[in-house]
Amino acid sequence: MAASCEATARAWGLDVVNDETGVKLELNGREPGPTLAFISHIDVVPPGHGWTRDPWTPVIDGDRLYGRGSGDAKASVAAMMHAAHDLAKAGGPARGRLLVILGLGEETRHTSMPHALASVGRVDAVLVGEPTNLQPSVAQRGLMMADLVARGDQRHAGYAAEGDFTNAAVVLARDLVKLGGLCQERTHPLLGRVTITPTIIEAGVSRNVTPPVAKAVLDIRSTPAYTHEEIAQAMRDALESELVVTSTRLVPCETPGSSRLLDIIRRARPGTTPYGSPTCSDWVFVNDRDAVKIGPGTSRRSHTADECVDLPEVVEARALYARVAREYLA
Repeated sequence: MAASCEATARAWGLDVVNDETGVKLELNGREPGPTLAFISHIDVVPPGHGWTRDPWTPVIDGDRLYGRGSGDAKASVAAMMHAAHDLAKAGGPARGRLLVILGLGEETRHTSMPHALASVGRVDAVLVGEPTNLQPSVAQRGLMMADLVARGDQRHAGYAAEGDFTNAAVVLARDLVKLGGLCQERTHPLLGRVTITPTIIEAGVSRNVTPPVAKAVLDIRSTPAYTHEEIAQAMRDALESELVVTSTRLVPCETPGSSRLLDIIRRARPGTTPYGSPTCSDWVFVNDRDAVKIGPGTSRRSHTADECVDLPEVVEARALYARVAREYLA
């Protein structure tokens, strides 16, 4: 996929680099100015089950393109690349530069985007290409992962009535019941409240032995209302079990209230409705800049069988991306 993107960009006469961090296109303006980046990813998730067609053979049926990754996020990739080409044909940016950065491994914990960003120098503003039906996502939930580990005594279950020992499973159960009430005081206007969801529970060595250890894996969807450190401290204060935080890098994101990008998008698409996105993306690596997540495709189709994208939306995205770049770099 990276080789295909590189070959396409070269055929268009664009400056392109394809290396271990991804594919990077660059258009320089006629005068110095800010840098606007379009970022997206060219990797996809495995096909999974339930497809009624070959997930790896793209098929156009009416106005829809079917295939794994058609919406998440190759529609954004195609629209961003074409928008850069359109801007180049029109003479390029008036000032500054436009970057198109297409990362690798976004669907895994090994995304190359932070390394790609580090290789291109200063970036002032970013459009994140993900399926949003071309509605601007101005907030995004973060993802914090943690293990909740309860410890107890290993005993013969027949002596449970004596009650002189601790059952790790019971300790864990008490804590799991408390999770729904934690970090609920602050509500984000678009994303709502923090959710702490147990997704995997492990305990026990035998059917007639009390477990010495019980563990739950927690999926914590955060909002800008709480930092990950605040969430962790609230859990440690309220729970008996040990909290082992395993990942905090996917922080919640929010578009600044003074966003030039959002102003341009609103002018380009009157009637758009900014919203909060429940899904994570490479936005986390540019959360300190003026950024908006916006792209063609429907998020609920991502990762599903018979994934598809509406092609008129991809065409509209191409024009929208080009207009945003032209106006931001005017």
